[in-house]
Amino acid sequence: MHDIEPFYMWRDDYIASEDRNSPFFKRENSEFFFENKIYNYYIHPQWDPFGSPTLYTKVLFVDYDEGYAILEMMGEWNDCLQNDIMFLKRNIVEPMMESGIHRFVLLCENVLNFHADDDCYYEEWNEELIEEGGWVALVNTLKHVEEEMKNSHLDYFMSFGYPLNEMNWRKLKPEQLVKLIEATIFKLTKKLQ
Repeated sequence: MHDIEPFYMWRDDYIASEDRNSPFFKRENSEFFFENKIYNYYIHPQWDPFGSPTLYTKVLFVDYDEGYAILEMMGEWNDCLQNDIMFLKRNIVEPMMESGIHRFVLLCENVLNFHADDDCYYEEWNEELIEEGGWVALVNTLKHVEEEMKNSHLDYFMSFGYPLNEMNWRKLKPEQLVKLIEATIFKLTKKLQ
């Protein structure tokens, strides 16, 4: 697990530790010193902790003018034992929303497990975003993670699954990715009407 590092190809355009509005402003990550773990496994030092002992993130890109943020997630998303959604919502999402972010892309291919609990934070997040015309999209969620999220009815509050799981997002610029996701969400919403 220590070899899995966050995507770095957009660093010429955005670095969270240099963004005054970022929850990670002035955070310094080591290149060599491994201190964060998921259970007994060290993870790459570029992942940022936000309160959960099993789930980490990296804010890859934020565009305040367009109102979107792209975060890459890593670890076990455990709402049952750790209440990870609370930490994500309170420590990352809410400060971003206060700065005008209302569209969130969570890259989830490194979310290895998901354990559900109460959906109140998801519902609250969704309600706050709908007021602003926003959304949450999970991209490239592992099949078993997607199934657990669907079984917990989180698809009421965020978009995930096919075709969002088929995106080769690494070849896109952030604005291209967000436009593609927005078009996909629009098509999915239109099908349901």
